[in-house]
Amino acid sequence: MRRVYLYICLVFCALNSNAQINELGVFLGGSNYIGDVGPTDYISPNEPAFGVIYKWNRSTRHSYRFSYFQGNISSKDMDSDVPSRKLRGNSFKNNIKEFSAGIEFNFFEFDLHSNEKTITPYVFTGINHFIYNEIYIAGNKSHLDYRHSSFAIPMVIGLKTRLVRNIIIGVEVGARYTFSDNLDGSNPINENLEIYKFGNLNSNDWYVFSGFTLTYTFGKNPCFCTE
Repeated sequence: MRRVYLYICLVFCALNSNAQINELGVFLGGSNYIGDVGPTDYISPNEPAFGVIYKWNRSTRHSYRFSYFQGNISSKDMDSDVPSRKLRGNSFKNNIKEFSAGIEFNFFEFDLHSNEKTITPYVFTGINHFIYNEIYIAGNKSHLDYRHSSFAIPMVIGLKTRLVRNIIIGVEVGARYTFSDNLDGSNPINENLEIYKFGNLNSNDWYVFSGFTLTYTFGKNPCFCTE
């Protein structure tokens, strides 16, 4: 019986050798938008953004990640290299508040229980629910219609390393493909505003968060076995 108990204990400890450890931290960076108004640059943050991140590390290679990010997006046709956009002269500003859940995958082993220096690229994807302003453009400027929400698919790539014992620092760029074509006021949902539609009405908008993450790790790999 003692041998059975010892075997169970050893199996339990082995399973927990890669048990979850928690990370909680912040994101600081900038945001930009890709759509029918302004420049067509993919990574060009022009507004501040911030957020909070929680990770539940299930192994050294993957974790469940949950986050809340917030930032403004804005753009002006006058800043574009496209002559037709410069001539049009539209501009807008919107606000994004997103809630995200998904899986982060490390390209290399990233053992938070190790004392050795470790670094790895990573990718993250999942599903986002975001809140934004339904707007329209009149007189070359955006006007609020009402608050609305939609979903987006995040595509994030980053690089992270241990700064000190329990502190992880990273840098990441994350594009979000949205299920909305009116972050910029080019395609208002309100049927009464159809006269204000313009641009490519068959292509949805994107927004991007780029910046740094700083997280604190906590939680240990427990083993409740005793001799």
